[in-house]
Formats: sequence, C-alpha cells, structure tokens
Amino acid sequence: MSMMPSSLEGQFLIAMPNLKGPYFERAVVYLCSHSEDGAMGLVINHISSQITFPDLLRQVDVLREGEDMINLPMPLRRMDVLDGGPVDQGRGFVLHSSDYKLESSTLAVSDDVCLTATVEILRALAEGRGPSSALLTLGYAGWSPGQLEDELQNNSWLTCSADTSLLFECAPEKRYEASLRLMGIDISMLSSEAGHA
Repeated sequence: MSMMPSSLEGQFLIAMPNLKGPYFERAVVYLCSHSEDGAMGLVINHISSQITFPDLLRQVDVLREGEDMINLPMPLRRMDVLDGGPVDQGRGFVLHSSDYKLESSTLAVSDDVCLTATVEILRALAEGRGPSSALLTLGYAGWSPGQLEDELQNNSWLTCSADTSLLFECAPEKRYEASLRLMGIDISMLSSEAGHA
C-alpha cells in the first residue's frame, strides 16, 4: 500500500544528492500541478545566467530600451530571473501571492500561492499594481504520468509542505538549505546512497 499522497500540488520537491544535471542538482521545485496526467513545477532556486530581469522586461516591452530601473518598484529592482526547468524556456511563469488574480489566466495553486504566465502580470508588477510577492522563472519542469512517482520511489526527491516565506522572502541561493532545515534535515547528513525500507 502506498503512503504517498494522491497529489503533491503546492508542495516542495527537494533534490537528493544523487540527482545530477544542470536543472535538478540541488534543486527546490514548487509543484504547481500533480495528477494522474503528470506533474508540472518550477525550480525556484537556480538563478538564470542568461538574462537579467530588466533585460527581460525590455524584451517584452514592459520597459522601453534605455528606460531606467529606477522607475520600477523597489522589490522589482532586485528580482532575479530563475531557471524554472528544461521545458518551454522561452516562456515566463510568475509564482505570486494570492492578492492578485487575472480572471482568465491565473491558476490558484494553494490558498496562498498563484501562478500566472502572461505579460500582463509583468506590466502590473512594473506599475506597482501587481501581487505583493512574486518570483519569475523561465521554463518549467514537467513529468509524464507516473514519472514523478517513480523518481520519488527511487529516492530522487524529498517532499515537504511549501513555506511561503521561503518561497518569496528567502534569497534563491539559500532556498535549498532552508528547505532542508524546514524538514529538520542537516545537509551533511544526506547520503546519495539512500536505502529502501
């Protein structure tokens, strides 16, 4: 009998040390959907080396060429663009607090966290009328039906309830260790050779 919950939607996946590769090594993934059809999530702790937030805003015409970041609300000036995963890397996904919703395009993942993938949310953020908390990824991580369950069985991931302060207030580069601490795990105690009970 499986002890695994039917859906891990709205939870963190934390990569075990045996998980390697550019997207998932030491990754923390926020799972946006998880059903019998598969799973979709966003890596929330890998900062993109390809593009900065101002450059992204210029590419989608939210900031005009030469326009200064000084016009943006303070939290946006410090916002990082994150590598959300290997799928659809030209597309932006904004995880944000539930105080902002676009009628036709915002998905409520949990009571506190929503997902919006339109340019309109970037405009709203830039104009100071967006959500109070947000993070932006390019691309996402996807699993076909049963694939994530297999990876969990093979000890590739730990799971825990998502913490909104870790999601929105913790610096991206500190989210891996912080998510392990959330579970009461010392990173030095993790073995890449996990056994099966």
